[in-house]
Amino acid sequence: MPPLPSLADVVAAVDARYPPELAADWDSVGLVCGDPTATVRSILFAVDPVMAVVDEAMILGVDLIITHHPLFLRGVHSVAPTTHGGLVAHTLVGHGIGLLSAHTNADNATNGVSDALAATLGLVDTRPLLAADGLATVGTGRVGELDSPMRLDDFAARVADRLPPTQHGVRVAGATESIISTVAVCGGAGDAHLLDAARVADAYVTSDLRHHRALDQRLAGGCALVDIAHWSGEWPWLTVAAAQLAADLMATGTTVEVHVSAIPTDPWTAHLGSTR
Repeated sequence: MPPLPSLADVVAAVDARYPPELAADWDSVGLVCGDPTATVRSILFAVDPVMAVVDEAMILGVDLIITHHPLFLRGVHSVAPTTHGGLVAHTLVGHGIGLLSAHTNADNATNGVSDALAATLGLVDTRPLLAADGLATVGTGRVGELDSPMRLDDFAARVADRLPPTQHGVRVAGATESIISTVAVCGGAGDAHLLDAARVADAYVTSDLRHHRALDQRLAGGCALVDIAHWSGEWPWLTVAAAQLAADLMATGTTVEVHVSAIPTDPWTAHLGSTR
């Protein structure tokens, strides 16, 4: 059986796939806790570093959690277990479990978060919505063509069917009978790129769209909007990232066991439709 990698080996493999320099300047990515010299036998992938995921990691007996979202996005002056972040950090360190995050670097990299979302929705011939300077395959969001054109209501049904279920569900803005061929996607919060999507696509799939921007876009005759839960739009990347990391480490002569968390960490716990 091939030898096990060290935590430093895993960090190097993740950084090679999702270079930290691709992260936004406000972001916080990389190793949060864990001894780089420690051996890694198994890894759990998740979107959010919350206690439910930590509990799952302890049940599985993994050595490392890799999450999309950072534990501490902004600077802190204490990691006392009186806060959720502090409790997570204390628990991880106490049980010898490492934590590593790949956030906007995984958003922008090739085969990253938006690529996984685009593939899940059946888009082909994809390209970045906003390409990085001099890098044709790297950048924010993705734009691609549907395998076959379809009505907006049918496309929205596909989105709802192919993404993991949440109480948020799928919200749609646009004429349901309009034909959708070109689709832009952005895993996570894509409100800032709404106008960019409207210039090139018939529909835009993303999360956290704001009322006024969505309304202005619709009144201006822009593209259809499909608003999905933040967690569900990023979750498809986990299976891709887990398989890629296992393959990358195998190529170096080491082996690791990977798990993908199916715990829904979307914050919304109920949805009540309007009754009148």
